[in-house]
Amino acid sequence: MTGPVLIPVLGDQLSHALASLAQSRQADSVVLMMEVAEEATFIRHHKAKIVLILSAMRHFAEELRAAGWNVDYVTLDDPANTQSFFGEVKRAAERHRPDVVRMVEPSEWRVLNDCETWSARLKLPVELIEDDRFLCTRAEFAHWTKGRREWRMEFFYREMRRKTGLLMEGEHPECGKWNYDAENRSGPPKGLTAPAPLRFPPDATTLAVIGLAESRFKDHFGSLDAFGWPITAAEAERAVADFLAHRLPTFGQWQDAMVAGEDFLFHAVLSPAINLGLIDPLDLCRRVEAEYRRGRVPLAAAEGFIRQIIGWREYVRGVYWQTMPDLAAANALNAKRPLPAFYWTGETDMACLADCVRTTRDNAYAHHIQRLMVLGNFALLTGVRPQDVADWFLVVYADAFDWVELPNVAGMALYADGGRLASKPYAASGAYIDRMSNYCGSCRYNVKHKTGPDACPFNALYWHFLARNADTLKGNRRLANPYATWKRMDADKRSEYLRSAEDFLETLEPARPGWARPA
Repeated sequence: MTGPVLIPVLGDQLSHALASLAQSRQADSVVLMMEVAEEATFIRHHKAKIVLILSAMRHFAEELRAAGWNVDYVTLDDPANTQSFFGEVKRAAERHRPDVVRMVEPSEWRVLNDCETWSARLKLPVELIEDDRFLCTRAEFAHWTKGRREWRMEFFYREMRRKTGLLMEGEHPECGKWNYDAENRSGPPKGLTAPAPLRFPPDATTLAVIGLAESRFKDHFGSLDAFGWPITAAEAERAVADFLAHRLPTFGQWQDAMVAGEDFLFHAVLSPAINLGLIDPLDLCRRVEAEYRRGRVPLAAAEGFIRQIIGWREYVRGVYWQTMPDLAAANALNAKRPLPAFYWTGETDMACLADCVRTTRDNAYAHHIQRLMVLGNFALLTGVRPQDVADWFLVVYADAFDWVELPNVAGMALYADGGRLASKPYAASGAYIDRMSNYCGSCRYNVKHKTGPDACPFNALYWHFLARNADTLKGNRRLANPYATWKRMDADKRSEYLRSAEDFLETLEPARPGWARPA
């Protein structure tokens, strides 16, 4: 070997045990880290998301240097920066004359598709290594789906439990049940509050990145006023310990609850750090299990959290790689409405939507029920184009990378994949939101009213959604009861629901072009 190994490390690969590092020797390697405008602007990411990723990259680079690695770091404002991954790999290859480029596969189909062209363009061997930070390889997931008429997360999750041994008694689940979801659906009692998660004051490096973002991305969505995400593995560890001690014990019971102004409730708020690579997800699950075995948390809380990580997170990644690139264009319900403007402005009389957009703007975060059953549910019921909704979710959330965001939006929230990921559309009327939140008490609309200008719009929109999609959905066995109820309604009542929904739909203003992707 006459030249070094060039090891590109991307912004969501900030793990010291990364396979490309583990398979290389420090003395023979150059680690390349690149801040490129192409990745910050192909979709107009929330300012806090940009700050989180760039600051975490800069801190990780310093940790690598301290550990003895030779790191070539290209900042966003370097005048020579080509502002693309390939352009910076090409420049680095010219600087260092490597014999081989070795990198862990990118997490996103778009980036991997580009990386697979690099060898021919660079005239160098490019080794793409599978990301071993996930439990289930792409090949294993493909094998699991082979021959299955339906893919269902619950059965995949059981395989992951067996594979990891988490919450298992030999071959059987702890206490005889796989899933305690029924115990984790409590609506909030009056006055429910939770200990706030740890937030981390920006250090000098993060403050410099905040200044860069405020100047370079000042017209992007979001606020940086409350920025306090963990930036390093050490900070993420403190955040994990805080969650285990103060919020995990009551996480399960209230995980689906929504309370106005309580932006985090009992949630871990660790997904951004997990998705960047600052937290080992399997280790985290083992620590959650240990809390249960020590008698510190209920089984339902531990199981509910572990299911989100080894069940849902792994499952959506498998679905993503199994269905791309078709998933990006999926639109099984032929939804055509543009995204409403209030998803960006928060200017709506619907209290639930206004609060969910506010916390999204302020924190680059909303928890899973706010995303699915308020923001996603509204887009589903009103027939918003899946690509518009997916773009919005990818922009606004700090933990949103294409592999995790797209299946959740297209498959779970919008049923755009025709039921591949979820067995039914997650459509709900205002009654669900009233049961699971305190939003309705302060809303201009009355959730008890079914139709008319003062009625909660979710009520009429629910029936409008079922009616307009009847040809596609009426055969779904999980929707048999709602369609039977619709059929039993007299014609005047059905007409009233449809008219009320259509009157409300006429009031929706579309977002202006260019908010998500540059016009």
